[in-house]
Amino acid sequence: MLLSALTALFMALGYTLGGSGGAFIALLVAAGMNLFTFWNADKIVLSMHNAREVDAQSAPEYYGLVRDLAQRARLPMPRVYLIDEPHPNAFATGRDPEHAAVAATTGLLSMLTREEVAGVMAHELAHVKNRDTLIMTMVATIAGAISMLANFGLFFRGGNQENGHGNIAATLLAVIVAPFAAMIVQMAISRTREYGADAAGAQISGNPRALASALAKISGKAEMIPNPVAERNPAAAQLYIVPVHVSELFSTHPATEKRIAALEAMTGTAGVPVSALNPVRPSMVAAKPRKSSALDPLRRD
Repeated sequence: MLLSALTALFMALGYTLGGSGGAFIALLVAAGMNLFTFWNADKIVLSMHNAREVDAQSAPEYYGLVRDLAQRARLPMPRVYLIDEPHPNAFATGRDPEHAAVAATTGLLSMLTREEVAGVMAHELAHVKNRDTLIMTMVATIAGAISMLANFGLFFRGGNQENGHGNIAATLLAVIVAPFAAMIVQMAISRTREYGADAAGAQISGNPRALASALAKISGKAEMIPNPVAERNPAAAQLYIVPVHVSELFSTHPATEKRIAALEAMTGTAGVPVSALNPVRPSMVAAKPRKSSALDPLRRD
């Protein structure tokens, strides 16, 4: 229903800019974007972030942690990616659990403890299990297209020119109504799904307090450290575990304080922590201090 609403907005904008022909063209473009994004959602997002795939050899702790969590969630093993950015964040993408991928920045892995990283990655796997990733990526694509098309309303004002209201309607819809409505729909999707992913992620990791601690640590840093991808493409903000550089009113996420409170309320009900079932192996703990690696920055405090 939400995707249909965005498509309808796209068509309405096309109608005001080009009449019935514009609406038809907008429908074709929206259908094409939906199909293209369905098959290529993960590739779009990962290439946007210059993410590189890692495995058990290149990032043993990080990869092993995701593998253990995927097993607990009864999910197929997703592809695991690392993003060489100081900005602390993570996301999941892919059209279904069989074609999913999860990614985290080096900034996030170096900032958090093992338990906190487990909470974050469990949150992302919850998005995969709940099949949020496809919808969120497709909505971001269409919402971005609506905003792009709206900019043309400033220069190409179609619609019904004979009765004189075509220019005014096109301008209002293009510049104000359509982008704002698309943003509202996008926020409605993302905010409700973040609460669901927090709850499911706490169940997967068995430690809601660790996820709450991770959110508290990275939310402030995410506001201060630049995120080049989000700055170029604001529609990508809804993919991340915490919002970036926006006020709460226009955020694609619920307030972090409310998410932390909900997780704290779950303490004692989420089951056995992941570390209790999968303790750190001796080979994963260095006998003496070692130089951190960009490939495997995960540490244990």
